[in-house]
Amino acid sequence: MKNKTVFLAMSTPLASIFGSGFLVVVPVLASAVGPYSVFAMIAVALVAFWVGSIVRHNIQCAEPALILGSHKFTVFIERLSDLALVAAYVVSVCLYVHILSSFVLSGFDLDTDFNNSLLTSIVIGVIIVIGLFGGLKPLEKLESWALLLTIVILGLILLVFAIYDARQMFTLGTLRLPDLPQRSLWEVATIVAGTLIVVQGFETTRYLGNEFTAKTRIRASRWSQYFSLSLYVIFVALAQPVLPVLKGVYEDNSLITMAATAAFFLPFPLIVAAAMSQFSAAVADTLAAVSNIDEVSKHKFHINYWYGLVGLSAMALAWYGSTYQILALASRAFAFYYFLQCIVAFSVCQNHWQRARFIIIGIILLFVLIFAVPAG
Repeated sequence: MKNKTVFLAMSTPLASIFGSGFLVVVPVLASAVGPYSVFAMIAVALVAFWVGSIVRHNIQCAEPALILGSHKFTVFIERLSDLALVAAYVVSVCLYVHILSSFVLSGFDLDTDFNNSLLTSIVIGVIIVIGLFGGLKPLEKLESWALLLTIVILGLILLVFAIYDARQMFTLGTLRLPDLPQRSLWEVATIVAGTLIVVQGFETTRYLGNEFTAKTRIRASRWSQYFSLSLYVIFVALAQPVLPVLKGVYEDNSLITMAATAAFFLPFPLIVAAAMSQFSAAVADTLAAVSNIDEVSKHKFHINYWYGLVGLSAMALAWYGSTYQILALASRAFAFYYFLQCIVAFSVCQNHWQRARFIIIGIILLFVLIFAVPAG
């Protein structure tokens, strides 16, 4: 029964972690480091796991202090981080729908910047209108189905890529790898820093206290990261021999071209999975943003006011730039939230070694916040 409870608690962070990451991580890393993408993915995974340890620490140590309200500084930083999380969710809503638009439009050969921004605005508008009429809550049930479909499609892609790699090895006697882009070490570091968002989602366990115990949420956070980060590393590794078909041109929907190269039947289910997973993730983050800002404001305004604010902000961001630019912005937004969580953890911790670890993680997050740039 305990394991079943942990599995249920894992569904929310996993849905968020797999929300958009597997769709864009391969071309983003390839544009930065080419054949060394696996090592970059391992680095991102390690940073994500270290940040996840901050979240788990705060579930165990900060939440009791916040309930008592005895640490005024901790309470203040936690409230500030709630606002930062709202902003991060607004950006992620735009990102999810932007990726949805790119994948759907590519199926009709209509994937231009204008069309992408327009469709993104329309879809966000539809989500907000549904929310204004109280219809988003039932749509949360899509999350479980979207997660299941995403994992099935990802598993299928892993299998097809593995077969493609094996055939290439058998016929050529070696594996072709993408060329190394001509980038400085600083460019590589800042682009890879902009990919933190692809493994974001583990923080959602902080906000499931009404449904699961602290111990269950800690285990769910840890195991969701074990599972997802392992799959990401394997995925990036198996994708390397397929990347040369892109000829150095890495778009946000390049995975469709790679899927078609490996197996003719893969693009359609991939587009369906992308559309479903991104729409579900956008709905979930819209609800999270609205709920968080409503709680921070102590319910002083009607909930519809927050739906309008979140929706209009996300729609405005739809015209901010490319998917890669929004992805880097989302990484910076979540880095700010995680940095504030580091301060929360530091304020309630008395262990000097742990405090030193929080400082190191905080410095990494500050680097992401200040210097992360989009691929391209």
